[in-house]
Amino acid sequence: MRQQVSDDPQSIERIRREWGGVGDLWVFGYASLIWRPDIAVAERRLATVRGWHRALKMWSRINRGTPERPGLVFALLNGGSCQGVTMRVPKNEVPAALQSLWAREMPSKVYLPRWLNCATPEGTVRALTFILPRSHPNYTGPLSDDQYRTIFADRVGGRYGHTLEYAQSTLASLREWGIRDLALERLLSLAD
Repeated sequence: MRQQVSDDPQSIERIRREWGGVGDLWVFGYASLIWRPDIAVAERRLATVRGWHRALKMWSRINRGTPERPGLVFALLNGGSCQGVTMRVPKNEVPAALQSLWAREMPSKVYLPRWLNCATPEGTVRALTFILPRSHPNYTGPLSDDQYRTIFADRVGGRYGHTLEYAQSTLASLREWGIRDLALERLLSLAD
């Protein structure tokens, strides 16, 4: 009996098929994947994607908040550009890496896995990343400074902890890579 391959845009089977199994896998990290990838990484490169930007605009009801008091996590939203890090996963490690990425990024199927061209100093690589459609209910839309202050003050998730610590760790990691994120710096100034 032939196994049916899913065409679900969020399916790991689709990503495996599109990867093809013939070489290493590149993954683009724009937030916690940079400082806590939890996958085997053979190489890292500073990278820029065009047409997308990092934003602390996704509700988190498990990792960084609760259903009653949602926290926030980063999303890659359309528009602008984003500097981050591409990570090369060796071919033999890709099956385990994809399982780990899906357990981490896709438990509630909020993100949409997407292949993006990432410009690096060594040339362009096609990398897997996770974006958030603005039409998704977990997209926050505009938030006021007071809303960010409240969330930074008290939002904690059962899986990964405080929203504020997550945002601060991301900013610290970006700085280590020489990446300046003025929007994130401004948001974190609200927590001071």
